[in-house]
Amino acid sequence: MLQAELSDEKYMLEAINEAKRAEQMNEVPIGAVIVLNGEIIARAHNLRESAQNAIAHAELLAIDQACKHMGTWRLENAELYVTLEPCSMCSGAIMLSRIKKVVYGAKDPKGGCAGTLMNLLQDERFNHMSEVVAGVLEEECGELLSAFFKNLRERKKIEKAIKKEALAESDKN
Repeated sequence: MLQAELSDEKYMLEAINEAKRAEQMNEVPIGAVIVLNGEIIARAHNLRESAQNAIAHAELLAIDQACKHMGTWRLENAELYVTLEPCSMCSGAIMLSRIKKVVYGAKDPKGGCAGTLMNLLQDERFNHMSEVVAGVLEEECGELLSAFFKNLRERKKIEKAIKKEALAESDKN
């Protein structure tokens, strides 16, 4: 395995750790880290539910943190590692912050804008393009999401059954 691949896996494992933190908070398990010169300068995970904020995506939170750390909005030599392919909003922020390289784990067939639905990050019409590496630890990243949504569906099914039972009980009284 090449050194770059080992490095990509190392930092993706850090993003996976962030995704697991999100999952512990009942957030969709997506995590991100930003690396500059071999050092993690930012780490974040989804907080949309906790913050009740549509833009509290892992990538945006990590970019904000990295900009504050660096004291600039230009993250030209930084690399972003994220467990799920960035959406259009996050891809826009990645371009605007000039991130050099984006490495993601699982593809997003419903919203992925780094190669699946479209590739905003490498569209030559924009003034900045990022290198994109897809599928790093894809199985691990995808399994986190699949398990989370399976558990969510099961919880909702149980909640629905409990409500139905409570309603039937109240009808008896």
